[in-house]
Amino acid sequence: MEADGGGISKSAAVAACTAMALFYVAILYSPTLILRLPPPTSFKSFMIRRFVCAAVSSVLSLVVSALILPIRSWEASYLSGVYGIRLDHMWQAVVYPVTLTSLMYAGSLVLKSIALLASWKEQCNDGEGQPSNCTENVLQRFIGKVFSIASNVSAWRNYFVAPITEELVFRACMIPLLLCGGFKTYSIIFFCPIFFSLAHLNHFFEVFTQQNRSLLKASMVVGLQLAYTVIFGSYASFLFVRTGHLIAPLVAHVFCNFMGLPVLYSPRNGIVSFAFVAGMVGFLWLLFPATYPGLYNDSLENCRCWQRYYLLKVLCSLFPA
Repeated sequence: MEADGGGISKSAAVAACTAMALFYVAILYSPTLILRLPPPTSFKSFMIRRFVCAAVSSVLSLVVSALILPIRSWEASYLSGVYGIRLDHMWQAVVYPVTLTSLMYAGSLVLKSIALLASWKEQCNDGEGQPSNCTENVLQRFIGKVFSIASNVSAWRNYFVAPITEELVFRACMIPLLLCGGFKTYSIIFFCPIFFSLAHLNHFFEVFTQQNRSLLKASMVVGLQLAYTVIFGSYASFLFVRTGHLIAPLVAHVFCNFMGLPVLYSPRNGIVSFAFVAGMVGFLWLLFPATYPGLYNDSLENCRCWQRYYLLKVLCSLFPA
């Protein structure tokens, strides 16, 4: 289902998205540059400041996009649906995207499984070969790792704050604006990640300092990061417009942050390369079937993009011909 925009010019939509992307980054530096707060006393306090800034940016983006969108009703059912914040079909929006995304990491999962098996055997040897001791030791290590992650402020950034705030701003807010601006659905999937990559340009200065102020090294590192964010941004946008669920790109975002870059091969295990290739084939084969809008919504009327369908449905209900 493709249609013209819903009352926003393309230039206005692009300007709003650009402003949101820049504000998402700029506000991170506001405590010291604008508010003139004293430098944080620890890394934890530094990250907590950034968490607050990212939360403020997300809330303001939600409010501003609601004001710009040609929707004259502030009913929660309308707004939450536009942003993809829904409770229906929740398990499908969690299980299917995570399963699909995991296929890209088939090589990584196989390598982690091999490492886990080796660790289990090591624990068995330390426990004098008693199965109960092996299981208990592995379980203790797993629980210890979970507690370590829960108390790690960087883990909170990678697995909670960054995914939630970035998906709210760069998917929930920007995609409806671009759809109402008249951009075609699949143009948005490839165009929207440009804004997402803008929010990661601030890492250049950090990497530049870490690499002894080497412009070449910093450019290579940040270039790789930007390429990855563009690819993931396209995939996350695809999930959002196909499913109409914000939770779909959100869980994929958390999973990718946890796994890191996919492992393509391992010098010692050829099965890792085979798993990666097989996983990518499976991913491409299931990409459209696993994201079919009918799996996530009850009413479609033969549309190919739930988010555009829902947005236009809301606009038509509020502005009858």
